[in-house]
Amino acid sequence: MTSASKVIISCAVTGAIHTPSMSPHLPVTPEEISKSAIEAAQAGAAVVHLHARNPEDGRPDQRPEAFLPFLRTIKQASDAIINLTSGGSPTMLVEERIKPVATLQPELASMNMGTINFALFPMLKRFQKFRYDWEKKYLEESDDLVFRNSFREITYALDKCRDAGTRFEFECYDIGHLYNLAHFVDRGAIKPPFFVQSVFGILGGISPHPEDVMHMHRTATRLFGKDLRWSALGAGRNQLQIAAMAAALGGNVRVGLEDSLWIGPGQLAASNAEQVKKVRQIIEGLGLSPATPQEAREILGLKGGDQVAF
Repeated sequence: MTSASKVIISCAVTGAIHTPSMSPHLPVTPEEISKSAIEAAQAGAAVVHLHARNPEDGRPDQRPEAFLPFLRTIKQASDAIINLTSGGSPTMLVEERIKPVATLQPELASMNMGTINFALFPMLKRFQKFRYDWEKKYLEESDDLVFRNSFREITYALDKCRDAGTRFEFECYDIGHLYNLAHFVDRGAIKPPFFVQSVFGILGGISPHPEDVMHMHRTATRLFGKDLRWSALGAGRNQLQIAAMAAALGGNVRVGLEDSLWIGPGQLAASNAEQVKKVRQIIEGLGLSPATPQEAREILGLKGGDQVAF
């Protein structure tokens, strides 16, 4: 796996799960996204994982041109690895979701490794007042939302990105997704090292129970061995507990307002940087240290920030 003492911190800055009414600190405009990503990098994130949003109402926006205003700003102000979403929103088709990665050719991009029921509607128990018409409907209709990532769609996405040298953060929401990844490895469609992001706590995926975390870690280690670069994220209140378990197991961690709006019980995080600082304290308390962007590039086998198309 990674160097015994280095932990890659990824920060997922805004995502497509939470809606603007849930937190005044959720970045929405290009200026907010770039500022929040740069602050997260300064706090210790080697990787910033990025989605775009419509600056008028905060809904997910997967047009490549929606990414450019903040990508160029972040690249100029930081050496952080820029990781673009190919997941977009679970409501989008793969042809729309993959466009920013195929067009902008980042060093790193997310790649969802299986189809799941992606349920957001439980958040309606906590959030009931919304500024924009789309928000409540977006949550309500997720009780019938299938986030499609078929073998054909994954193949399509990989083929679209193959020639650009972009590598992937393989997002695995359940055990079967690890076996899907192993299938593509066996086909020769994906080369090592394998940056596997295990996702815990999304309704429709695996739970954040410690036994499930161990099961995911054991299975990934058995399937990919020395080529594995394992990371984990916990949704909502599970964020820091999952990060602590992942770091203790020798893995990498992901935090950010995409995954959780919170910094403590009932307390909204004021920024992505606040979450990065908190997880950095956990990492350093374990006698480990955050990887720099350059160290992370070497660990993940990335092409370098000078070889992107933005």
